[in-house]
Amino acid sequence: MSGPSEGDATPITSFRQMVEHIAGGAKPRDAWRIGTEHEKIVFRKDDLSPPPYQGEAGIRSLLEGIAATGWEPVTDKGNVIGLKRGRGNVSLEPGGQFELSGAPMADLHATKAELDEHLDACRSVGGRLGLAFLPHGFHPLKRRDEMPWMPKSRYAIMRRYMPLKGKLGLDMMLRTSTVQVNLDFADEADMVEKFRISLALQPVAIALFANSPFTEGRPNGFRSFRANVWTDTDPDRCGIPSFVFDKGFGYERWVEYLLDVPMYFVMRDGQYIDVAGQSFREFMEGRLPGMPGERPTVGDFADHITTAFTEVRLKRYLEMRGADSGPPGMLMALPALWTGLLYDKGAQAEALALVTDHPCGDYQALHRDVPRLGLAAPWCDGTVRSLAREVVSIAKRGLSARAMGEEVYLAPLEEIVETGRTLADRWLERYETAWGGDVSRIFAEGAL
Repeated sequence: MSGPSEGDATPITSFRQMVEHIAGGAKPRDAWRIGTEHEKIVFRKDDLSPPPYQGEAGIRSLLEGIAATGWEPVTDKGNVIGLKRGRGNVSLEPGGQFELSGAPMADLHATKAELDEHLDACRSVGGRLGLAFLPHGFHPLKRRDEMPWMPKSRYAIMRRYMPLKGKLGLDMMLRTSTVQVNLDFADEADMVEKFRISLALQPVAIALFANSPFTEGRPNGFRSFRANVWTDTDPDRCGIPSFVFDKGFGYERWVEYLLDVPMYFVMRDGQYIDVAGQSFREFMEGRLPGMPGERPTVGDFADHITTAFTEVRLKRYLEMRGADSGPPGMLMALPALWTGLLYDKGAQAEALALVTDHPCGDYQALHRDVPRLGLAAPWCDGTVRSLAREVVSIAKRGLSARAMGEEVYLAPLEEIVETGRTLADRWLERYETAWGGDVSRIFAEGAL
């Protein structure tokens, strides 16, 4: 989850300012970049337990060890809760999931170098502390009440509010792990096309990257339990919003939506103020119950954008959010998939034609099916596997057109669509055969 900005104190006096804030992210094609974010579940190698924040072998020690490799600590009330270096960040999810929010890169080879450097640092520092990392979509062993809470002030607000909106919001915070990619757009029309393509095809990404078939030491009946968790987190801010596919959709309609997403917090003087459930529209009018007379700044709006959890999120770039975390090859396959689809004109046109063959409701229905069924979810006269095969093929053509040799990063997805077996399917097979029903074996076999 993104951290607070509180950087732009410009008062918001008009709706247009918010529209222009988002529109200001538009860039010419030669300035487009690829930003990749990925989370890992941290565990103690001796007993497989999640480490607490404090302690000689805790999450704070892990952050401080990696800071020594050239990162600047980020603190919250005296606690180190992240790291920054240039435009890259290391941050913590609520249950101690360790996240790299990578710097914007010109190509996938640079993304791969960044990933390798980060994982080398994690292994080196974590190894000295007796810690290791599991790139999995959902914690396969621990109950919610066995997970630690990280000392980030915004998480205390969300911890109180989440159970008011859905049954699985705290599970989302504490036990899920994802990989995401952030991509640019040229202008409003380009943004709309890319938003529609990526939002419609998020169920395909969920199916391809499914990697969370276990909960509390047992198969849970899902291929991606992480994706299922998001279906019962908060209906006010999650899912596939149909209005993105409406005629006339653009920056203004997205801002209208954001004004109706209930707030979590406002930052003032470095402190979080709990306004969870209150309206940004009322904030605009100076009628926010929790802060009467106060009006928002551009920084407040930027923070508020980060609390919309749709499957694709529009900030000053587009953020694709549907995939489970996975091993290094899959961490590269996710940005490769979306870069191939959206950063070549021909591939983008093919992908747009593909998704416009079906109404939004078809993709929403698929979104409901794929967490449990994965590639076997019904689609047209067959399964989503056939759609996934076509999507991966378009992405490969798009990467080939970039003429950088990036299509190599799609190899794991090509194997998945060829065999029909996702990571979740392979783990379930291991559980039923070599592991003898012992889910804990995944930590040895799946650790980074």
